[in-house]
Amino acid sequence: MTTVLIIIAVVLVIAVVLSLTVGKQAKAKRQGGLRSEAREHREEGQIRSARADTKEAEAEERAARARQEEAKAEEQAALAAREREAADERHARADEVDPDLDARDETTEDRRRNR
Repeated sequence: MTTVLIIIAVVLVIAVVLSLTVGKQAKAKRQGGLRSEAREHREEGQIRSARADTKEAEAEERAARARQEEAKAEEQAALAAREREAADERHARADEVDPDLDARDETTEDRRRNR
């Protein structure tokens, strides 16, 4: 009977050891899978981050070009306004000194109002 108890105890110890070993292997396999999944997520995150950085840089570049174009347009508008004013002054002066301009003729001021 003692031999049977010893055999049962040895079998139980072996079963516990095997169970612990299998459990550790399963846990290690599970953790390996989780590590692999985490690595994939990190890689995908890095790729998406790089894409976002590129798109952000492109958007900033477009915005800078738009600001530059707007500044050029404002500069051209200011230059055109100065040119228009200078032209109007020259026409007005021509109207003042023109001996052939009679009161019935359209003056520069009249043309300016009709624009």
